[in-house]
Amino acid sequence: MRTIGIIGGSGLEKPEHFEFREEIRLSTPYGEPSSTLRSGMIAGARVLFLSRHDRDHSIPPTFINNRANIAALKAAGCDCILASAACGSLREEIRPGDLVIPDQFIDFTRLRPLSFFEHFEDGKLMHVAMPDPFAAPLRKALISACEACAYPAHQTATIITIEGSRFSTRAESRMFRAWGADLVNMSTAPEVILANEAGLPYAVIAVSTDYDAWREHDEAVSWELILETFAKNVDRVTRVMIKTIESLNQLNPQAGSH
Repeated sequence: MRTIGIIGGSGLEKPEHFEFREEIRLSTPYGEPSSTLRSGMIAGARVLFLSRHDRDHSIPPTFINNRANIAALKAAGCDCILASAACGSLREEIRPGDLVIPDQFIDFTRLRPLSFFEHFEDGKLMHVAMPDPFAAPLRKALISACEACAYPAHQTATIITIEGSRFSTRAESRMFRAWGADLVNMSTAPEVILANEAGLPYAVIAVSTDYDAWREHDEAVSWELILETFAKNVDRVTRVMIKTIESLNQLNPQAGSH
């Protein structure tokens, strides 16, 4: 039986989807994770939920203890991680409400611990190759789940993570577009980096909630707008996650790797 880590809130913890078993409180060498881990069953798989911003959404993006979050999921026995994220769109064709399965990221954060490797031990250099940071089998499972649910989804995208908590200036938003980014958010990096370092295959399903700041005549992005758009699409994200968990549980855990 697989153990799948879920980061972010996607509606999966509702009683009709999730058979709750246990609340797990863990401490790690990197401190406390953002929340306790809720352990239970979905579609025959053991699932561990971690709320990235805590359950009351009290932790701003810059101050999330990403290392503790990934370390806690690893210590609890997860063999892969699925995450959800709200994102701003940097492309006209990625409309608010669209589902996106990113395949690349750009890390534009500056204040967050980026690695588990603070020291090289016994002369061993720990430089993890990351040309394709999102695990292909997990991405394929998410894409297939979108298709099974008849939900159109953008099957590739480059997501850039900024520090926050403010939103982009218009100049920044245009710069991100020029760099080749398709989405912008505040959470994917260094979460995906640390998952790779920990040997945990990782993929994310993103919901486009707005057009960031690059479109001249759009109203400014607001947290209220993001919440409203994500809430309208949470049922779709939930159905895709359940389908994905079903398909992953039929695979050997090693099949979730790169």
